[in-house]
Amino acid sequence: MYERENLLRIFEETKKAVLEGSSAKIKILSDQTTNSASLTQDPDNIASAVIVYSLSKIIERGNYSSLKGWNEFYKNYLNSIWGIISALKQNDEDKFRKNVKIIMDSIKNLSGELKHNIQDVFRKASINKASKIYEHGISMETTAGLLGITLYDLASYAGGRESFYRPELKTIDVKKRIKFAMEMFE
Repeated sequence: MYERENLLRIFEETKKAVLEGSSAKIKILSDQTTNSASLTQDPDNIASAVIVYSLSKIIERGNYSSLKGWNEFYKNYLNSIWGIISALKQNDEDKFRKNVKIIMDSIKNLSGELKHNIQDVFRKASINKASKIYEHGISMETTAGLLGITLYDLASYAGGRESFYRPELKTIDVKKRIKFAMEMFE
């Protein structure tokens, strides 16, 4: 596990943001985790980015609370985040991963509409985080592999994002490049 102190800070701030009900703060924290995940390509950082981002989306939507199984799922999710914080403080990687697994397993134990919705949130969160890691220069194939998504899903999402059309990344056509080069030597 890389950047344990950074993960601890992010999860502690996530805990605080959950108690405040601030999905926007949680999204920002998730982006910070994504930056670390991009640099380290560490599965623990990547899992953290997906977990934190998914939580922001779950809180943002808020309509899940009326669905059957919500209270138990949400309680397990938050208890696992508190467990992750405890594990990071104790430098216990096994306990950290156990709590991550509890979150993932709690999704498998859901049923009906809630299960479908939460699985969709996590799938889209994985694709979103993969796209952001890809933006940091990690190959599409490596990124898809790290997050367990298909190249097609990543390429479809990344290709449609506006951030990939930033003006500073736009190439100049050949005639303009030649003209520019010629002007440099005048």
